[in-house]
Amino acid sequence: MFNPSRDEARQFLFDLWGKHRAGAPLTPLESMALSVILEHPEYHRVLDDAGRYLDRDWKPEGGETNPFLHLQMHFAIEEQVSIDQPPGIRAAVGTLARKHGSEHDARHDVMECLAEMVWNAQRHGAGFDNEAYLDCIRRKA
Repeated sequence: MFNPSRDEARQFLFDLWGKHRAGAPLTPLESMALSVILEHPEYHRVLDDAGRYLDRDWKPEGGETNPFLHLQMHFAIEEQVSIDQPPGIRAAVGTLARKHGSEHDARHDVMECLAEMVWNAQRHGAGFDNEAYLDCIRRKA
């Protein structure tokens, strides 16, 4: 499928933001991504300045959140929910959203689970554990 480099993934966001600001037509994927970006006005200034932020590193040890990683994780979750993959995620996220009274807050809980699963897979050289991921989401609900 699509395996962009860090800079390509970031450039997609800069280009998308530019298209949005110019009122240009968007693809369905871009429309989905834009909806996530619009929920994060704190990152709009970053997307307005590719020259400054394309190569910037955000260090978690300095208390910084990488806006590109945050947005891309949202995109991954949106895609997972839209196609119900892994099977059951749509229902689990729906339950979590009802608990929070907010789709966006639910996605942030899911993001914690996603980050944990990716970290565990990388640390142990294992595949992504769909069942552990769904269990993590269900525990938060």
